[in-house]
Amino acid sequence: MVSTFDPVEQENSGKHYLPKLANTPVTSSPNQHLLPLSAKVNSQDCLEIGCCDVSELVQQFGSPLYILDEETLRTACRQYVAAMQKYYPGSSQVLYASKAWNCLAVCAIAFSEGLGIDVVSGGELYTALEAGVTADKLYLHGNNKSKDELNLAISASCTIVVDNWQELHNLVVIASINELTNPIRIMLRLTPGIECHTHEYIRTGHLDSKFGFDPNQLDDVFAYIQKQPSLNCVGLHAHIGSQIFELQPHQDLGAVIVGWLKKASTYGLQISELNVGGGLGIRYTESDDPPSIDEWVKTVCYSVKDACSAENIPLPKLLCEPGRSLIGSACVTAYTIGSTKEIPEIRTYIAVDGGMSDNPRPITYQSLYRAVVANRMSAPQSQKVTVAGKHCESGDILIKDATLPQTNVGDILVVMATGAYNYSMASNYNRLPRPAAVLVNGGEANLIVQRETYQDLIRQDRLPARLSN
Repeated sequence: MVSTFDPVEQENSGKHYLPKLANTPVTSSPNQHLLPLSAKVNSQDCLEIGCCDVSELVQQFGSPLYILDEETLRTACRQYVAAMQKYYPGSSQVLYASKAWNCLAVCAIAFSEGLGIDVVSGGELYTALEAGVTADKLYLHGNNKSKDELNLAISASCTIVVDNWQELHNLVVIASINELTNPIRIMLRLTPGIECHTHEYIRTGHLDSKFGFDPNQLDDVFAYIQKQPSLNCVGLHAHIGSQIFELQPHQDLGAVIVGWLKKASTYGLQISELNVGGGLGIRYTESDDPPSIDEWVKTVCYSVKDACSAENIPLPKLLCEPGRSLIGSACVTAYTIGSTKEIPEIRTYIAVDGGMSDNPRPITYQSLYRAVVANRMSAPQSQKVTVAGKHCESGDILIKDATLPQTNVGDILVVMATGAYNYSMASNYNRLPRPAAVLVNGGEANLIVQRETYQDLIRQDRLPARLSN
């Protein structure tokens, strides 16, 4: 009998795993799960995702391997769209913040579910366009967009989320030089001054941030735009941070951003869109307890709706841009276990065939993860180990003090919730080729990112003739 594995229910006390026999309802919020919704333990005691045996996927595609569950990603997309329609009486649009994981397949899936795409570079914009995303659902962010990126966005007719004065001036100059007949569609990113409890590197709503115009600049910014016929300011944007478990900061944001909208109207600006950003957190360990997608959307919708009612302002089109909470829990990373080092009475290290080059979050943010041995899911949890990467850095530690079964060389270690900022932040440190990624669904596995080769690593290298033999 195939059962659903729930790592929250297992005990780290040397007992066997006791998987739940009832399937986890697909209506539950994916961001509250450690494993993808389709995760099961099969009759061979192996982890399956998307009806694909993880050990067999590693045999076929190698490791490290990103395994993306299509069911989980689509479920999260649908929950966001459904909740926006349920709780907001005006028009709305969910955008996928693709910096979490931007590739052709992910952009195509999100777009097919009715989502637009939030991009933060020319490369992400190009990828989304190649995936078939239409201009009306593309929004370009960034605090230092190059003129080439701005020109690409203008030629694609997507919306540009303007971050600062220099960018405003650059757009006016570009419009003049190119004698554009249609005004450039823009939104303004503003800093709301709202603090939230998250890592300082991913807290963007407070005043001391590199992103967005300060609130005390509003009058000057609105007055300037009002005089520029080449700019069509359609909306305002704010984002307070990432991996947030609190709802109160999002509740507070509504009154702030609606207040900005009211001020813009005094300058004759016809603001028709408000973007409240994203930031909903996901579960990385058993102790994490994020709100559900439905709860988060309800909070932001009611916040904006109530603020508009209080100010007697018609409801604008409401946008939000989740990233991590759409894709984070939809993916796992599979590694092959190699060497072991036991330091008596101190620590036991087990090393895997990847590390900080495919998941830089632990060394960057001190992020915590959970792992299982995918080819022996019911083995007793009998040892505490530190999972080390293979890079030439002492800090290349994926998980410190992980509780696992006794491991053997060749076992498959699966680290959970690696869909957000793992592939997108991957590097070639130590000249390791970046991993492959597969999309799994209904027993079918499709390669969506091909594994790099050593030849790929030197593809852009150039050797001066005087150095060649």
